Amino acid sequence: MPTTSPALEQAGAILEIDLGALGANYENLRQRSAPAECAAVVKADAYGLGAARVGPKLAAMGCRTFFVAHLAEGIALRRALGPGPSVYVLNGPLPETDSDFLAHDLTPVLNSPQQLEQWRRAAGDKSLAAALHIDTGMARLGLTANEAGELAAGPRRGTERLAGLDLQFIISHLACADQPGHALNRAQRQSFESHLAALPPARGSLANSSGIFLGPAYHFDLVRPGIALYGGNPTPDRANPMAEVVRLRGRIIQVREIDTPESVGYGATYRAAGPRRIATVPVGYADGYLRALSGQGVANIAGISVPIVGRVSMDLITLDVTAAPREAIHPGALVDLIGGAGPSLDDVAANAGTIGYEILTALGGRYHRRYLDGAEEDQGHD
Repeated sequence: MPTTSPALEQAGAILEIDLGALGANYENLRQRSAPAECAAVVKADAYGLGAARVGPKLAAMGCRTFFVAHLAEGIALRRALGPGPSVYVLNGPLPETDSDFLAHDLTPVLNSPQQLEQWRRAAGDKSLAAALHIDTGMARLGLTANEAGELAAGPRRGTERLAGLDLQFIISHLACADQPGHALNRAQRQSFESHLAALPPARGSLANSSGIFLGPAYHFDLVRPGIALYGGNPTPDRANPMAEVVRLRGRIIQVREIDTPESVGYGATYRAAGPRRIATVPVGYADGYLRALSGQGVANIAGISVPIVGRVSMDLITLDVTAAPREAIHPGALVDLIGGAGPSLDDVAANAGTIGYEILTALGGRYHRRYLDGAEEDQGHD
């Protein structure tokens, strides 16, 4: 993705990112999780919204702990944040990257005995900060139950095996937090509590966005929201408690009249059943507007919901705007594709058969990005 977005007049679509709403979401989550600390997960370039802008906004809101996935993300975030806030790298240290962690004041999350030993060697006769990840039900990253048990065994509850490490957190990750009634939630929490009791004293962190809404028993000492910060619904069985952060609008570039038996788009998957007006908008799967939205997605213009007809192509979508007022349908007119008067982020994801995470992180670099923060507007850098 380019470091600057196209100029407004050069772009076929406008992506608005409301930093004020982002800040309100952080405050909402912080209040819900108090007295636990509320961190922020800003991996994948802050879920596609620009960590260089999102990170400083959250820091200004009082966030002091951030999580990224990759080392390179951590380095970039440290540049954006400056000294002070803690930045944790969830994937931990790859071989021969210790010096990068130290040079940029990044803290690894240790996921395996090998990473643990690597970081102990890096510490030498010093003490280095780290977090320890225990797998309680994902079978993805983290020490297995057996490995955690071996670590805890021996004198002083594993203290010797953790020598050289300043253990900031012990963390785990919920697999089914968006399904409040799922039995695995309670099982993971109980497993995590057992590990905390067996290992040397350290702060605990289990809850992701949806985990916060499972209640105080899941909060421990620190919560790690991600998607909820960016407006995704952490409670899919209920109304979304989060403010909308993202709005995507595309410009109409052409309008045409068609009639039976004309088809629209690749594969002739859509054929007109009568006279229709078709508007073409320069947004496609190269921009992260997923091909799965072909014949499934909707947009909104002049307060009217209009369907996507034909296939989403690399650079274009076609909308049936027959029901919209003629005076509103012309080249240059803006159509809400995500947010605003259009479908919500989660509705777009449902129409595509996916989740809001994929929609956000797929947002491309050809949009004109406009950051809003109350009355303040910045149309510059990501």
